[in-house]
Amino acid sequence: MGLWQIGTDTLARSRFALSPFAETFASLQLLHAGTGAHPGENAWLRAHLPGYHARLAADPVAAPLVRAAIGTSWIADFFCPTSCVGESFEETVARVRAAGTGEARADLRVSLRGPLPAALERDDLPERATALLTYVWEETVRPYWERRRRILEADMVARTARVNQGGWAAALDSLKPGTTRWLGESRFQVNPNAYPPREIAAGAELLFMPVTPRTGWVSWEGRERYAVVYPCLGVLADDHGRRPVPSGLGALIGTARAGLLVLLGTPMSTTQLVAVTGQGLGSVGRHLRVLRDAGLVERRRAGRSVLYVRTAAGEVLMEASGAGTGGREPDRASTGRPGDSAQQSRNSLVRRHG
Repeated sequence: MGLWQIGTDTLARSRFALSPFAETFASLQLLHAGTGAHPGENAWLRAHLPGYHARLAADPVAAPLVRAAIGTSWIADFFCPTSCVGESFEETVARVRAAGTGEARADLRVSLRGPLPAALERDDLPERATALLTYVWEETVRPYWERRRRILEADMVARTARVNQGGWAAALDSLKPGTTRWLGESRFQVNPNAYPPREIAAGAELLFMPVTPRTGWVSWEGRERYAVVYPCLGVLADDHGRRPVPSGLGALIGTARAGLLVLLGTPMSTTQLVAVTGQGLGSVGRHLRVLRDAGLVERRRAGRSVLYVRTAAGEVLMEASGAGTGGREPDRASTGRPGDSAQQSRNSLVRRHG
């Protein structure tokens, strides 16, 4: 299995961070796969696959470049740099553009595990990669970024609460259940493959970055920065984008309160609700008080957090209004250099940088 040795001081200083570039790369993976993991992803694909295919058709280098960069078990290093805290998409993609021609070709040979196709034996691969990634950001991610950002922020709030309640072991186990596990004695399993253990040096920056597509990867640059990219909580990614509010329910209790009631099929804090809905803290608090007074939601304490969830009466009202499970506006990936391992599953967390 792929193991990272992480000292307690490094883990204590680690943090959750947003990465517009990681969200863009995960979305490129989803476009490349062409099949979503849930209705929201499929809706997003229906909206953006035609334009993406047209973009590939207009550039004969783009399609083989994407296939080579994604590879079979390793994403080409230059194509997917590790984002820094607070870094914009433009700042991260500038490092793609700055890659050397020889470096880009060498990375693609590693991800392909063999020679390059003739179409990629050229000197402008970093520029071509930058243009394609910028297209994906501008056309398929940026229009939704504010809503996605709220979803990702809500995920980070939930993960941080989990750290506060159960420690880092509980949080790491939950990043990608069945794949990531805290094994004790400073050992963190990042994937199930037979990579040699990697020791994260004291003082290194360790980041955890959520993305909305159902995917994940790990990466690092030198010995200074490491990142674990993971899929955000399914309850956020799948249900909380454009899940419709039944018109009758909205007319009865108000659209904003009905929207909160729809979300509270799963316990959420006021901070999470603010992040997901974009409403102010005061507005969310007032709506929650009305819903509590009506017996439709209740409060539960989880450690230091206060969570809200629908009551039995709230569930009955949801059923009577015809509210069912819904999809979301849409929005999937992996990276790592093959060393001593078997091939990765495309949806497993894999290692990128060597």
